[in-house]
Amino acid sequence: MDAIAVGQTTRQPVVFGVYRDGDNNLDAAQERNVTDFIKTTAANPDLKVVVEDTTSLPRAPFDQGDLRTESSVIQSGAQHVTRVTAPKDMSSRQTLSAFVQRTLEARAADRAFAHSDVWLDLVDHGGGDGGGLQADESGGFMSIEDIAGAIRDGRAAFARSHPRADDSVKGVVANQCLMASLGFADALSRSGVRYLAASPETMLAPGVPSAKVADAISAGGDWPNAVVDATMRARYGPAGDAFHPAAAFDVLDLAPKKMAAVRSAVRSFDDAAAALPRSSEQLAALRSDLRSVHGMVRFDRTGMPWHADRPAEAVYDTIAADDRLPSQLRSAARTAAAAVRDIVLAHAESRSFGPFNSSYSDAAGPTVHAPTSRSSFDAWADQGVSETHNRFYDAVDGRDFARAVGAYNAEQDSAGAA
Repeated sequence: MDAIAVGQTTRQPVVFGVYRDGDNNLDAAQERNVTDFIKTTAANPDLKVVVEDTTSLPRAPFDQGDLRTESSVIQSGAQHVTRVTAPKDMSSRQTLSAFVQRTLEARAADRAFAHSDVWLDLVDHGGGDGGGLQADESGGFMSIEDIAGAIRDGRAAFARSHPRADDSVKGVVANQCLMASLGFADALSRSGVRYLAASPETMLAPGVPSAKVADAISAGGDWPNAVVDATMRARYGPAGDAFHPAAAFDVLDLAPKKMAAVRSAVRSFDDAAAALPRSSEQLAALRSDLRSVHGMVRFDRTGMPWHADRPAEAVYDTIAADDRLPSQLRSAARTAAAAVRDIVLAHAESRSFGPFNSSYSDAAGPTVHAPTSRSSFDAWADQGVSETHNRFYDAVDGRDFARAVGAYNAEQDSAGAA
């Protein structure tokens, strides 16, 4: 009996909410993040997909370029469009909140999925702790606090109308660039989300293979590694010239105790760094260690701002191993590395990603915003994309750390606050 039990895999019904913003240059490439589910649900009865898709792609009676928002349900191999409206602002907290509520209602209304997990797939451009869900029409970019807040708002609205029903959201697939970050993980955890599947680096569209990932989640078993494998092994494009979508990918456990340990450990590290004497050899060594760990967008030549988003484990491991630094700081770095490592359930990275020929051998786990120059403190804050105005950065004394290494920029900080 024991041998039989070990070999069994318990499947888990999943209601998978796909929130796709095609109001940008990714519309055509990311259409398959919706349409792939037709084939997948035909083979997987444990998967029900709720879709909100803002797109300008042709579908009768719409011509190419007719931007609108389509709501649909995909199940048992068929897509049922339930509503078509004028294009919604997908970067609006209210729009995402209403979608979360609708996804939860889809679970509550279907007895076959009454005990399913709800996952949300956010498909768009992303910007790490600066947020994501960018919309061309409105020019909006939703902060990580608003993304997490929309999930919280949607859950609360559902609970008001269904007071005894399950309002939980098990996980988020961030089908956007750069979203495996400590700030985003912290924000989602505070909204009751347990898991985050995301990449710390930019991705190539269509990005995460949504249908394969949802299928892996519903299969149960070692689903975190299955999700990472599905993403890292995906190939898009013609044979012989196909590309993988991600340089690195993670599944993170956002259990409140684990995230509280991360916040505490990173704050202790930042405070220990801030206590170093100014203009000291130790502070110079700390700066050198930080610079030795390359930030994200490693291929970039366009002035994108995410070079200060460094793999957290690599940063803390490097500092912990530097005997030029005081023991208190090195000990704090070891504790921070261990706390971050504890939230990583599954990970894989590419040593040479696609056409960019950049190494990601140290890109395990989420990133932490660790600037080393004033220009990189919060480089796009004046454009409404702030990486420093969130609860995690405040909680870990991120500004004190930036001041210590000479990277604080009051002008960018003010722009982010505005």
